Amino acid sequence: MVPDIRRAYNADFTQQRYEDMVRDLERDAGCPSIFRICETPLFLSERLTRELIAASDEVLGFVTSEEYLKQSDRAVPPHLRVPGDEGHTVFFQVDFAIVRGEDGELTPRLIELQGFPSLYGFQWLLEKEFRSHFPAVPDGWSPYFSGLTAETYPAALRDVIVADCDPEQAVLLEIDPAHQKTRIDFCVTEQLLGIPVVDAREVIERGGRLFYPRDGREVPIRRIYNRVIFDELERKGIDLSRIFHRDLVDVTWVGHPNWYLKISKFSLPFIKSRYCPPTWFVSDLKEYPEDLESYVLKPLFSFAGLGVELGPTRERLRSLPDPENFILQRRVDYAPALETPDEPAKAEVRMMFVWKDRPMLVNNLVRISKGKMMGVDFNKDKTWIGASSAYHPPLG
Repeated sequence: MVPDIRRAYNADFTQQRYEDMVRDLERDAGCPSIFRICETPLFLSERLTRELIAASDEVLGFVTSEEYLKQSDRAVPPHLRVPGDEGHTVFFQVDFAIVRGEDGELTPRLIELQGFPSLYGFQWLLEKEFRSHFPAVPDGWSPYFSGLTAETYPAALRDVIVADCDPEQAVLLEIDPAHQKTRIDFCVTEQLLGIPVVDAREVIERGGRLFYPRDGREVPIRRIYNRVIFDELERKGIDLSRIFHRDLVDVTWVGHPNWYLKISKFSLPFIKSRYCPPTWFVSDLKEYPEDLESYVLKPLFSFAGLGVELGPTRERLRSLPDPENFILQRRVDYAPALETPDEPAKAEVRMMFVWKDRPMLVNNLVRISKGKMMGVDFNKDKTWIGASSAYHPPLG
């Protein structure tokens, strides 16, 4: 996105450097990456960086407003409601497509958002590997915000996730973590924070207190860095009501599971911003847009792009048995603005917040694609696509 840095990086790039980076990344993480690592980071201009920050703050303002919070309980079906909601999300992430505005300049457009953590640990390690293997990454440029650096970022995560708890009693909770696509993030988080990764199916509940087995002991759980997603539980028929649907004793959620739904696709129709494409609950539409081919149909209760339909027909919309559980969003045209050795690529930037005393922007995550959508199925046999990060200049 910054032409001179892009040209320098591309000229300096070698396949061997990339392969060495991926090898070292997996070695330092202690496990392989299931998802593809992109050959390049993004280099964002100061103007685009500041616009991403402004757009993130604007979206955050909508979903933390008193008006929105009164509506947000509707996002959580009664059978998924978890006791002990702390009153705000601990993790807030906003996904923006990079598009061309009417003036021809690159600008962000909101795609999705979530009150749920993703790759906070992995992104720290990925940045270190990019900087270590590619000299064209400029000194002074950073993926971090709020005055953080590669050295201080882990402490900021620890302050939110572990706090003053014994790290052994603060667990990263997931279902079958060894086989999740995000396993590499679990491995890095365990190293960074000293917390164990625990399979939720192994958790023992006794009188509202939680324990996990370790070296022949039952270790008490005091803080849960929750990575369990409800639609996966439902798809796999796993019952974890002993953890999620009862009052727990001496356990703090980091963050609380209700916010996975409260800040989600459900939020999009409430956000009225120049950065947000028009979005409605299907049930609220008295008439459908004439150009439905320019829209995307998304189910509220799904994850990782499951169930998304491009250009739904009127018949499809009318046939939905529960239209209140679907949104219709105007499709965003990603700009093929990233120069690569063959065809240009498109980018999506996730702005990543944590919230202890207040929301704090800390890092970013990037996905790069050359297909119709960001998913793996749309990028088969392509290079210079996949998971990445974005660097920005010193903002002063």
